[in-house]
Amino acid sequence: MIKMYNPLRQFATLLGAAFLLIGCSQAAGPTLTAPEALEKAQAAELTLIDIRTPMEWRQTGVAPLALRIDMQDPKGPEGFADKVLAAVRGDKSAPIAIICRTGNRTGYMQRELMARGFSNVYNISEGMAGSTAGPGWIRRGLPIESCRNC
Repeated sequence: MIKMYNPLRQFATLLGAAFLLIGCSQAAGPTLTAPEALEKAQAAELTLIDIRTPMEWRQTGVAPLALRIDMQDPKGPEGFADKVLAAVRGDKSAPIAIICRTGNRTGYMQRELMARGFSNVYNISEGMAGSTAGPGWIRRGLPIESCRNC
């Protein structure tokens, strides 16, 4: 009876590993830590974009130099991509770093932007509040600007 389950376990293990590899390769794009993104934004080496909602900007504030472009555009990802394109003056190769609360939405939007021809999009995967990728912008004590009028 045990021998019957061994091939099934091996198959399940291989199948799980395959899904993990496929999922990681699809989600993988260049990343930056919050301090790296701050340094590059301050040096004008990239455009920093906070893709959270206005309510989130008001709750926590935003990173200095960050453009605020809500990813929840009425036209969907295409509308968001149009706004990002306008922010980088039509240059799809311009370096962009995107940040959200925990890095989940930025991973999704990074893929959306890259699918639309943007070639230099970084995900700040620890986000503002932190995630498994790191403590986040706020807990690292990086500068924050109030956004009461967002």
